[in-house]
Amino acid sequence: MAHKLIRSKPQVAANPRVSSGGKIPGGSSAKQPGAKKSNGPAHKHSAWHAMFSNMACRAAHYAGHPLAFLTAVLLVLIWALTGPLFNYSDTWQLVINTSTTIVTFLMVFLIQHTQNRDTLAVQLKLAELIMAATEAENRLATAEDLSEEELEELHKDFQRRAEELDRLKQHRARLKHAS
Repeated sequence: MAHKLIRSKPQVAANPRVSSGGKIPGGSSAKQPGAKKSNGPAHKHSAWHAMFSNMACRAAHYAGHPLAFLTAVLLVLIWALTGPLFNYSDTWQLVINTSTTIVTFLMVFLIQHTQNRDTLAVQLKLAELIMAATEAENRLATAEDLSEEELEELHKDFQRRAEELDRLKQHRARLKHAS
C-alpha cells in the first residue's frame, strides 16, 4: 500500500521575532508570509537565487551519487592510459591538472551553498523545537545570529547553570543515601 506524503503549510507564530535583538529565525533574508514582493532588482535577485539554488542542489545530489564517482575514476583511468600515447607530455599533464582545478573550484561553491541551506534548515527546526518547549529560553532559538561575545556569555551562563545542577543532583543523592 502506497503512503502519501501530506504537506501542510508551516504555522507562523503571531510574532515571529524572538528576544535576540528583534531578529527573525533564519536571518534577515527569511521570507515572511505577509511580506510585500518587490518588482525591482531584489525580485530579479531572488529569481536568480532560486535558479542557482535549484541547480546547486541538483548538482550536489548528482555529484554525491556513486555513478559520479565511477565516472570520475573512469576519466582518470582514460587519462592515465593515454599517457604513453602522448609521451607523458606537459600538455597531457596540464589536461588533468586544469580539469581537476576547475571542477574543484566550482564544487566548493556548490557544496558551500548546499551546506548553508542545510544548516539553515536545521537551525529553523531547532528554533521551532525551542519555541515549542514550554520551559526553554526563546532567545536560544536564534543563537546563530548572536555575536561571538554574546555566544561566549551564553556559554558561560549555561556552564555555570550546569555546574549548579550537578552540585544539586549530588546533594540530593547524598541526602537520599543518608536517609
